[in-house]
Amino acid sequence: MQSMSVTQAVTSRRTVRAFLDTPVPLEVIRRVLDTARMAPSGCNFQPWEATVLTGGPLSELQGLMRQSPMQDPPEYAIQPRDIPAMYTDRLVQMGAKQYAAMGVARDDTEARQAKIMENVVSFGAPVLLLCYFPRVMGPPQWSDVGMWLQTIMLLLREAGLDSCPQEFLSMYARLIKEFIGVDDTTHVFFCGMGIGYRDPEAPVNNFERGRVPLDEQVRFAGF
Repeated sequence: MQSMSVTQAVTSRRTVRAFLDTPVPLEVIRRVLDTARMAPSGCNFQPWEATVLTGGPLSELQGLMRQSPMQDPPEYAIQPRDIPAMYTDRLVQMGAKQYAAMGVARDDTEARQAKIMENVVSFGAPVLLLCYFPRVMGPPQWSDVGMWLQTIMLLLREAGLDSCPQEFLSMYARLIKEFIGVDDTTHVFFCGMGIGYRDPEAPVNNFERGRVPLDEQVRFAGF
């Protein structure tokens, strides 16, 4: 396989929502996760923990989620309350492109809900990483976990793989923790991450993603 630069990994990474059913070798996953241990973390806490499923265990968990309601209360708030419109507008714009690529009309509530529930099966990804960490950890450590996950996603791209980070699965946090043997009283379930090979022909994997211009987010001084 031709080597991939960091820039190529960053720019080719996207949230994939249509995977091929091609199996992913365990040795590739182990190599990626072993390398990702070098991700930065404040105070060297390395707070991240994970369980990786495929095959029968993955199908069993997905079957349980299909049959179960989302938990109430949720594990954590995915979106802050009273978030300014400039941020929700970005969500709306991306959602419009995504659903248009899938051929789902804006007013087709039933079809939209069906697409949302495809999160339960991680859009057909053959491997699912389940990420959690001790409840004692605070906001800085949540950030550390995010850097670890991003490191994994970029290393997956280097290996020719793709991913779909899924905060959605936190809606089933207690069910997931019980299934994988993690204590709900001691650990927060953060997210899932579908892993596999993208379907290159799927429109949902090819629509143009919007990003805020650099100069609207970053200021430079002293140069």
